[in-house]
Amino acid sequence: MRCPHCGHEEDRVVDSRTSKEGRAVRRRRECLDCSRRFTTYEYIENVSMTIIKNDQRREPYDRQKLMHGIDSACKKRPIGQKKIESIVDKIENKIEGMGKMEVPSTDIGKMVMTELYELDEVAYIRFASVYKKFKDIGEFISEVKGIGSKPC
Repeated sequence: MRCPHCGHEEDRVVDSRTSKEGRAVRRRRECLDCSRRFTTYEYIENVSMTIIKNDQRREPYDRQKLMHGIDSACKKRPIGQKKIESIVDKIENKIEGMGKMEVPSTDIGKMVMTELYELDEVAYIRFASVYKKFKDIGEFISEVKGIGSKPC
């Protein structure tokens, strides 16, 4: 592991513990060159899951891409990074529970919208505006007015 402070490639593990409901291992490391500490996370790589895009292209599932989409919707909102990671973990658990090797991106989008609807209305509208591809301002206004009803 390369030290993020000095770039040295040798370190020692100071502490290891399970994290994120047993889905990851958190390791505290100490650089053998500069003696500074840093944290790494190890996840089980889920390389077998494929996402089916709207145009029927297939691409491997990318946790960071999902995190980025949710993070963009939550920009400048009172939502911490841990809550966003919790949403991603919850969605990943649902996907794994489906037991499918291929999952449509629309299913993931609906899961994200459901989670954001319960968390923050502004983040929900931001995500919905991209996910639902509103054709005009009327569709957008209709969605905003419908906030009191069930999402998706």
